[in-house]
Amino acid sequence: MAVTYRFPVLVWQDQEGWYTASLLEWDEPAGIGRTASQAVEQLQDYLAWCYQERPWLSAPDFLDPKLLQFKVPVRPEYQEAGRRYPCDESVPLRLHCVHARQEQGLLVCVLPTLKIRFYYYEEGALRTLVPHYVQQHLEGVTPRDLARHLAPVRAELDQVVVTLTNREPRYRAWEPSLPTLQDVAEPLGDPRVRKQFTRPWERDQQVDDLVRRLGQERANVLLVGESGAGKTTVLVEAVRLLERKEEDEDEPRRGRAARRYWLTSGARLIAGMKYLGQWEERCEEIIAELAQAGGVLCVDNLLDLVREGGEGPTNSVAAFFLPYLQRGELRMVGEATPAELDACRRLLPGFADVFQVLRLEPFSRQQAVRVLDHLAALLKQNHHLDVGRGVTDLVYHLFRRFAPYQAFPGRAATFLARVFEKVRQERRATPEVGTADVVREFVRQTGLPELFLRDEVPLGRDDVVAAFGRQVIGQDEAVEAAANLVMTFKAGMNDPNRPVGVLLFCGPTGVGKTELARALARYFFGHGEQADRLVRLDMSEYAGPGAAQRLIAQLDGRPSDFIQKLRGQPLAVVLFDEIEKADAEVFDVLLGVFDEGRLTDRFGRLTTFRSAILVMTSNLGAGKQSPFGFGEGPAVRYEGEALAFFRPEFFNRIDAVVTFQPLGPETIRAITRKELAEVAAREGITRLGLRLEWTEALVEQLAKEGFDARYGARPLQRTLETLVVAPLARHLLDNLGLRDTALRVGVDAAGKVTFS
Repeated sequence: MAVTYRFPVLVWQDQEGWYTASLLEWDEPAGIGRTASQAVEQLQDYLAWCYQERPWLSAPDFLDPKLLQFKVPVRPEYQEAGRRYPCDESVPLRLHCVHARQEQGLLVCVLPTLKIRFYYYEEGALRTLVPHYVQQHLEGVTPRDLARHLAPVRAELDQVVVTLTNREPRYRAWEPSLPTLQDVAEPLGDPRVRKQFTRPWERDQQVDDLVRRLGQERANVLLVGESGAGKTTVLVEAVRLLERKEEDEDEPRRGRAARRYWLTSGARLIAGMKYLGQWEERCEEIIAELAQAGGVLCVDNLLDLVREGGEGPTNSVAAFFLPYLQRGELRMVGEATPAELDACRRLLPGFADVFQVLRLEPFSRQQAVRVLDHLAALLKQNHHLDVGRGVTDLVYHLFRRFAPYQAFPGRAATFLARVFEKVRQERRATPEVGTADVVREFVRQTGLPELFLRDEVPLGRDDVVAAFGRQVIGQDEAVEAAANLVMTFKAGMNDPNRPVGVLLFCGPTGVGKTELARALARYFFGHGEQADRLVRLDMSEYAGPGAAQRLIAQLDGRPSDFIQKLRGQPLAVVLFDEIEKADAEVFDVLLGVFDEGRLTDRFGRLTTFRSAILVMTSNLGAGKQSPFGFGEGPAVRYEGEALAFFRPEFFNRIDAVVTFQPLGPETIRAITRKELAEVAAREGITRLGLRLEWTEALVEQLAKEGFDARYGARPLQRTLETLVVAPLARHLLDNLGLRDTALRVGVDAAGKVTFS
């Protein structure tokens, strides 16, 4: 079937009678002849040759052309000895201008006699833009040179008609060479790339919309949705449909459509570029190769283009691409979250405006479960496993309950695939994936114990209090606060739009504040493959100017170590140690974290704290404890001290203020026994089958020497290592045959440790 293209041209006659036919669609050589028809025929032959030799060329995109005339005053200049001498009067230059529109909505204006082309948005702006571009182009021109641009005798619009058939091109096996694209991007039409992505279930409407915008409107499109909403899968499916349609309609291009859509990232575009101008040169090569192949550049994170490249957004890759996108010389598809889109608009105004926004709304419960059902059926077929009843419902429930901020399918789909893979590796006699497999894998990844995941498992408050009481001794109020947090979380009564808990631990040093934070981390998140879920920050390091920025990001703009840990594992206990030492700007940052459980940096990168427990410790008021001793003297109102120090809006976002009391004599002795029990559980004792026992006299001496009223129980561990652990190690090495017996540790009259 033949295809006919109509290309608008401007034909004009010069002062000597020759005719010139200038193609308005491309900046290509013009046709020249003694008659207008001769000049047009030259262009017709040239275009027919182009489409035969370059079958990937697209259809003309210069719609509804209109011819206008402008008189632009131009002041010529003389130049002599490096100096410029403007003429006294300006010369009114009469010019022919052709303006049109493109399918994607941009307006284009061409002045063929001056070889000027520019793009604009508002039709009324043409009368100011034409003089601007003409005067800029002719700046510094001499009167002699200006004479070359005198108005032609006459000019008119015409068209070149090119009829194409499905005959084979002269070089059938030829394909455009795309070396730079192959280095920095992946063709989405390649089956090896496409098979990495699943089908975009429940996104048919968005896929059809994207196909229309890319195929018919030839627009730049930005897919906007939360991380994990399926933006890339929608893009891959749309590309698959577009390429199939192009191959069916155009037999000579079969196989080449698979090389039109290229997926890359901002980091890959500038990877390995060390010197000034290197990445700009690479980007120019990419644009040229895409134009040669009629290609589209797909970027997995639009914000990365704003961040990568120069020292700031105005020198970034995005700023480099912007004029090419505005002129239609580059087509692009990007992805972004709503926060990243806002950051793009703030950091580089105008960049996001060249894209049409296609939003991917969150799934409803029914849609999310159907997506998981589709994925489970696919995994069942690939792994040859059966699926038990309630598996996908349980996966949805666990992620909605304990990670409500994560979009579906996202990590839930990755989690379900991991469960199937684990079951397949076990090679069971009955190959079936059940709810127990889901719970076990969720425990392994999140660290949450089964008692939180299974509603049918009971949890008594007394058991929780006893568990924390064994780890933090003598702090009944603190243990009660920890138990309250556990019971609230178990019942599902915590606010899903805030952190699990925001606690302020007040009291003197060395009384168990940090130990309770560790106990919370072990109780909530210490049951998976990553046992240590305590992220500790010494807030004295964030006391100077710029502390808030250092808390969030490094000097080069990358996320700080703290933020990277939370993004990698959002289920954790974050300990802000000695919070009162932080800079006031840090408190401003934490206001949003405490209130909404979210932290967004200036690049729109989101960190979620809604699955974390936030603990602050403070020694405010500890210096007023007097006299020194085992808790003697008037009690200090630590909560009142904290209320006087923190701003009201900050203090009101704290869920509970927990007061730790000074340690009494009996508490010190109980802590000493606990520390001795931990020594008895060390490998050097258990490996030999020894049972460590101790006398009350030893406990009394350690409690006396290891306690300091200023530092609480902190010196106890040093005393224990000096008085017990070191002598015990020497005793074991001197008696290598000592095994499977009870070893009693005591003190003699002189206070020396004895073993029997």
